[in-house]
Amino acid sequence: MISQQKEDNALKQFFKKKIMTISEIAELMESSIPTVRNRLKKWKTYNSYNKNGRYYTLPNIPKFDQNGIWKYKGVFFSKHGNLSQTISHLVNISENGLNASQIAKMLGLSPNPRSFISYFKTISGLHREKQKGRTVYFSAEKSIYSLQKQRRENQAKIKEKCIDVQLPSESNAITILVDIIKHPKTTVKKCAERLKKKGTIIQPAMIRNLLQYHGIEIEKKLVKKQQLQWI
Repeated sequence: MISQQKEDNALKQFFKKKIMTISEIAELMESSIPTVRNRLKKWKTYNSYNKNGRYYTLPNIPKFDQNGIWKYKGVFFSKHGNLSQTISHLVNISENGLNASQIAKMLGLSPNPRSFISYFKTISGLHREKQKGRTVYFSAEKSIYSLQKQRRENQAKIKEKCIDVQLPSESNAITILVDIIKHPKTTVKKCAERLKKKGTIIQPAMIRNLLQYHGIEIEKKLVKKQQLQWI
């Protein structure tokens, strides 16, 4: 039986350290590992999806990013559950599916796709397809899969058309997209004029090439901020 004083002391240290292992908590509470596991369930803690799942954090400590991921001192947590559940969630909400490198980048894990291939085979709710020698993961839900695949095909067609088109540098591309986020009802010409006033001279044609390359249509008033989240 754990005294209330020991439990309160453990929680106090937990808040202070933000993340702890079961062994550390058991030592603070002077209790067995099974008893601590029960407390962790009671506290509704999150379990890390890296570091062999050794670390835990309390539910009101993490500050999750837009993907539901929180990283602290090299330890990663997801509000979606374990690694399999998190990957399934990220793929299912993606616009056009994800490949292993993209998933790894979002999770903060090794960028080597090979490290994921065998693991992904065990995740339910995903549909795998080979596209140009690379495995792409889509939702197994038919309606979502159809939309994701169509968007990916459309994006590929646009990029193929633009492959020989002159595009602005990466830094200028970011400058352009930031301007469009601030002025979602703009035109290519007005965007070029604003950038020129700020000392960045970019021809309207080059701005149009960049937008077409990424499938963004500002002059038809179809720009949405979520289309620019890749910045």
